[in-house]
Amino acid sequence: MNLPELAGGDSYYVPLGDGRYQSTIHAQGAWNPHEQHMAPASGLMVHELAQHDPRPELRMARLSFEILGLIPGGEFSIRCETIRPGKTIELVQAELLAPDAKGVERVAIRASAWRLIMTDTSAIAAVEDEPMPSLEECDPFDVASLWPGGYIASIDVRVARHHRRGNGCVWVSTRHPLIEGEETPEWIRLMGLVDTTNGIAAREKPGPGGYAWPNTDLQIHLYRQPSGTWLGLDNSVSFGTDGIGLTSTVLHDVHGPFGRAEQILTIRAVG
Repeated sequence: MNLPELAGGDSYYVPLGDGRYQSTIHAQGAWNPHEQHMAPASGLMVHELAQHDPRPELRMARLSFEILGLIPGGEFSIRCETIRPGKTIELVQAELLAPDAKGVERVAIRASAWRLIMTDTSAIAAVEDEPMPSLEECDPFDVASLWPGGYIASIDVRVARHHRRGNGCVWVSTRHPLIEGEETPEWIRLMGLVDTTNGIAAREKPGPGGYAWPNTDLQIHLYRQPSGTWLGLDNSVSFGTDGIGLTSTVLHDVHGPFGRAEQILTIRAVG
């Protein structure tokens, strides 16, 4: 089953009202044609969390996504709630609900975010993460020749010259709006690209005759709120001996490193 493409539009999602959305072909996943890719889905969930009881004095500092199964394409809803209210520290949660193969609505992704009070610490600010090659130092990369799906086809990628299997360094951007008819803050659009990192430095051939290594979670820690339209991903991919792996990434915008991401992987041979 293929996801419907928007007639006359090119966004990842069409808003239907009351927290409901319709995914388009641009949100299509790489592992299965009838599922959504985690990248735009996580960006949409961050958008909904940012709209939930907004607190301008607090900033999202950690985003944690649990992928509870295949993320169906088509219509779905997102619901948010505050788990732990507070004046300086707050925990909020979002759930993406979609019908399964039997038409029963279930939670496909559960996300939580710590919102922390912002204070001026510019006098002691310091970062240990190393900068990656600039956008100008990188070359165009046809990632769609390696991975299928509408989401992969929707992104622009530039790759560093030292890029290799298992250790990747790329810049990613998209010309497509996250939500039809809505302006989305730059940092949220960048969050909607982070999950791409699990496929940029494949250790093995993906798909039939090779392997699959989908992630079951996505953890993002932000020591600075990013900006701009390009996301830098400096990652390493480790495969263990018992079918479990890890993708670890330092996240960059054009101003430098701003955080880290981790994804635990389930590794499977594909016949």
